[in-house]
Amino acid sequence: MPLGTTPYHLVYGKACHLPVELKYKAAWEVKLLNFDIKPATERRMIQIHELEEIRHLVYESSKIYKEKTKAYHDKRIIARRFKPNDKVLLFNSRLRLFPGKLKSRWSGPFTVKEVRPYGVVVLLDRKGDEFVVNGQRLKHYLADSTIAEGEEIPLSDPPSA
Repeated sequence: MPLGTTPYHLVYGKACHLPVELKYKAAWEVKLLNFDIKPATERRMIQIHELEEIRHLVYESSKIYKEKTKAYHDKRIIARRFKPNDKVLLFNSRLRLFPGKLKSRWSGPFTVKEVRPYGVVVLLDRKGDEFVVNGQRLKHYLADSTIAEGEEIPLSDPPSA
């Protein structure tokens, strides 16, 4: 029997399909499914429109997610206003490398020399050297402040904005 006349061939005594036959059979099946061009075109256009709709929904949901994430982040930012000659403490994030249970991560006090736009603050250390930091890493140093007689300071959490 010549090669290719039956769908099965014997290889090591077992029946098998040749890849060439599968290739042509698959092409024949595709031609059969796409024989009528008009329904195939309509199906393809519907699929493309569905894909565009899914992409649009994903875009909208990611936009909503980003807005919610930004609102959550902005809500947690504490607005701090600094003026020249204020005393501040600087958060030192590098102390995580040298863990100490009771070691403070705030260093200072430093003196505010200048407040620049976008939260940039120029600080002076005790020697008079100046350096620039992000205002989010600072908090007011209140050890030198005095409390007037009769003034009450609540120990509860400050009200949220």
